[in-house]
Amino acid sequence: MSSEAVIQIDRLNKSFPIYEKPFHRLCQMLSPRQAKHRWYREFQALKNIDLQVRRGETLGIVGRNGSGKSTLLQIICGTLSPSSGQVRVDGRIAALLELGAGFNPEFTGRENVFLYGAVLGLTRQQVEERFDDIVAFADIGEFVEQPVKSYSSGMYVRLAFAVAINVTPDILVVDEALSVGDEAFQRKCFARINRIRDDGATVLFVSHSAGIVTQLCDRALLLDRGEMLASGSPKFVVSRYHKMLYVPVDRANQVREMIRGEREDASELEAPSSLSQIDREDADLVRSATTEPEGGREHAPKSAGWFDEGMEPKSTVRYDARGATIVHPHIQTLEGTKVNVLRGGGEYVYTYRVQFDQPAFLVRFGMLIKTLTGLELGGGATNLPRAIPAIEAGGEMEVRFRFRCLLDGGTYFLNAGVLANVGGEETYIDRLIDAAMFRVMPEPERTATGLVDFCVVPDVVVPLSSKVSV
Repeated sequence: MSSEAVIQIDRLNKSFPIYEKPFHRLCQMLSPRQAKHRWYREFQALKNIDLQVRRGETLGIVGRNGSGKSTLLQIICGTLSPSSGQVRVDGRIAALLELGAGFNPEFTGRENVFLYGAVLGLTRQQVEERFDDIVAFADIGEFVEQPVKSYSSGMYVRLAFAVAINVTPDILVVDEALSVGDEAFQRKCFARINRIRDDGATVLFVSHSAGIVTQLCDRALLLDRGEMLASGSPKFVVSRYHKMLYVPVDRANQVREMIRGEREDASELEAPSSLSQIDREDADLVRSATTEPEGGREHAPKSAGWFDEGMEPKSTVRYDARGATIVHPHIQTLEGTKVNVLRGGGEYVYTYRVQFDQPAFLVRFGMLIKTLTGLELGGGATNLPRAIPAIEAGGEMEVRFRFRCLLDGGTYFLNAGVLANVGGEETYIDRLIDAAMFRVMPEPERTATGLVDFCVVPDVVVPLSSKVSV
C-alpha cells in the first residue's frame, strides 16, 4: 500500500432543495435570484467531510440509511457535484453505485457492455478483447442477446459488476449492490475484489454487513446525518455503528456526541491497516500475556489453562442500557475456576450475570466470539421457545454458555447481550462489545488448518496399482 493519496476531500458539503409542493419548483424558476430561496428549504446531506484515501487502501463506509454514504460515493465518482469544498480523484474509477446505472433498458446485454465500457473509459477494441471474460463472469447465458429491460434484478447486477471489474480500475467503488446477487455470485465478487485490491487498486465499499467490512477493509468510517463521526480500524468503527443502531431515540444525540468524542482515539495512523490506539492497547496486552503462571504449568491442569490478571480488554463498548446491566463476564473451567488462557480442545463455560432494574419481557441471552480484528467466528443464544416470559425489577440472572475451544492459538474477544421485547419489538436492553478477552495457547501437535478446528480426519487412499511406498 502506497502513502500516496488517490482521493483527497476537504471541507465537502452537499445540500439538496426540498420543496413542500410540486409547483414550488416552477415558482423558484420564475422568481428573481434574491427570492428563489423562499420556495424551498435545504437538506444538508453531507457536512464538512474531510477524507484522504491512499492508493491500494480498502475503505469501508458504514452508517444508517440516509446517513450520506451513497451521496459521498456519487460525488467521488463525479455523478454529483459538491455544494462546496474540494474533491480530488487521481485514477480511473469503476463504480457500481446502483442497479443498472449506465445501462439503456432498450439495448441488449451485449450492446450495454460496450456502452458501459465506453462510459468507464474503454475503447471498443478493449471491450471486444474482454467481452468473453465479462460474459463468463456475469454468467447470464443467452440473455446477453436480450434487452436488459427483461432482466431480473440479479441479472442486472451480474452484468454491471462484470463490466466494472474488467476495466482494470485504479479505484473500485461498490455501493451495497452485491446484496442482490445469490451467495455463489457474491463469493465470486468478493474474490475478484480481493484480487483487484491485491493488484494495487483502491477500493471503496459501502455495506451494512459488519463481517464483510471487518474482513475486507483496512480502514472504516462511520457516517451519520451527513457527518463523519468516527474513522479508524474496522473493529473500532463497526462497534460504534452497532451501538448507534440500538440506541433509544431519546438518547441518540448524546450517543452521537460520545462517539464523536472518541474520534481522536480512533484516528488514522501512519499505516492505514494499523489498529486504533485502543486496539493497540489490546494488542499490547496480548503480547504481554505470553508467560505461564508463576510456578509453571503444574499450577494449572493441562486441560484447563490459567488466568492472567493483566489481560483485560480496553476496547469494551456498552450499548445504551434499557433496564438491564451485564456484570462480570468471564470464562470458567467446568470446575468453576476463572481462566482466560485456554487449552485447545478443552471445554469451558462463558458466564455473566444480568441485573434488572426495570421489568423485562420475553428475555433472551447471547454470546459471540470474535478475532482480534473483529471478525465474527460464532456464538450462541437462548432461543425464543426458551425465552423467559417476565423478569421483575430487582431480579438477577446468571447466564452460562458451555463451549469447546476448537480455535487456533491466538487472542479472541467475547460479546455478551440481553434481548427483550420493548414496545412489541425485540431489541437489546444491554450489550457489551469486547466484554472479555482470552488467549488460546498454541499446540505444536495441532493438525487443523485455519482459525477453527473442524475435527477433520485426513485419510490417504493408495490405489492398488500405485507404486508408492507406504
